[in-house]
Amino acid sequence: MASSPALIIYGPIFMGMIFNVLLYGIMITQTYLYFTTYKHDKRWMKVFIAALFICDTVNTGFDIALVWNPLVARYGDLNALAFADWLSSADPATTGFIALLTQLFFAWRVKVLSNNWFLVIAIAACSIGQFLGGIGTAIAVKLVPAFADFQKFESIVAVWLACSAAADTLITGSLVWHLRKHKSGFSVSDDTVDRIIRLTVQTGMVTAVCAITDLIVFLSVPTGLHLAFNLPLAKLYTNSLMSTLNARSGWGFSRGASRSVDPPYSSNGRVGAASVRVLQSNMIGNLSHTQNQQVFVDVETIEMRDVDGKEENLNTDPSSDSVHKGGYKRSFVDIA
Repeated sequence: MASSPALIIYGPIFMGMIFNVLLYGIMITQTYLYFTTYKHDKRWMKVFIAALFICDTVNTGFDIALVWNPLVARYGDLNALAFADWLSSADPATTGFIALLTQLFFAWRVKVLSNNWFLVIAIAACSIGQFLGGIGTAIAVKLVPAFADFQKFESIVAVWLACSAAADTLITGSLVWHLRKHKSGFSVSDDTVDRIIRLTVQTGMVTAVCAITDLIVFLSVPTGLHLAFNLPLAKLYTNSLMSTLNARSGWGFSRGASRSVDPPYSSNGRVGAASVRVLQSNMIGNLSHTQNQQVFVDVETIEMRDVDGKEENLNTDPSSDSVHKGGYKRSFVDIA
């Protein structure tokens, strides 16, 4: 007995929509945690996250309508099952735009961390390429609406997903390479860097793997099976970004120490965007009962704020709690 068109086409779409909605619920939680926890982030960051959340909401609405229209509103209409409508074009367009925002944000992070413009340009080029590929896929769906003929525009889909995976791989590789290169030798800071590296790999590669899997299934299986991987892709991008932002509260914790969510000097803007200077009191131990010893540990994390390029030397007053004994100077990037 032949399979139902609804099962062949809208079975994977329905599964992809379920994963999309589940990840959207996680996105709501992540956005709430961000705005309630990181109140000192720059205004442009908050506007960016709000815009990303709105785009994610629109994408979820389109995906729900994509399932509702043929299976509920037009129930029994075989043409609704066999041909894609404009809602099918909306998903690749919104997914490409959300991926563009996310990847350009990570490109900015790579620039702040490494100041390597070659990597930044390469990531931006791949990101723009995948966005144009998503727009091209949306146009192709409009021009070739029959689900059975989707393989006719496989080249533009390949550009979209391959560029997306390339951008994600470049972002993950460059961040991991830079973080490993700047380990300090202190076990506390190195453990923190290792945690950041694991988070970077987990969040960065999941989108690349999903995009590659989507492309392989699309090219090899002439049905709608690839849509089960395609529809959740936008949520994987937004959740990967939000998880890295919200994880900042745990990046600077030392063993047995209590830390506030905002890094040192965040109240007056004296925090490096390229690295957070974590002051660990008495790390050497109680070698002396007459003085407190402090060690500066460079932990390569990101304080999500823009950098205007100015630097200011830290006060060298020996009486200050923020300097090393003997007037040791540190430079902090002024981001106020």
